[in-house]
Amino acid sequence: MKSNALGILAGIATGAILGVLFAPDKGSKTRKKIKNKSLEAKENLKEEFDNFLDTVSKKYESVVKNGEEILEKGKEEVKKAVNSKA
Repeated sequence: MKSNALGILAGIATGAILGVLFAPDKGSKTRKKIKNKSLEAKENLKEEFDNFLDTVSKKYESVVKNGEEILEKGKEEVKKAVNSKA
């Protein structure tokens, strides 16, 4: 899902840069447009990557929490089993 979004953003950025390169403007205007589009693309990619990292972090925290809960339940079951045999 996230890789698709990053791919789409990269495609849009590439298309925008190519469009600017082939536009009939002066070199200085074209370079300025490329710079602006590149900065926009960079910001968009950074935002998407930050969102991706947030999602991964939340999922990791959830997995760790669930793992800890399962471990505690397992410990309790072992204690019950040991106590019932004693």
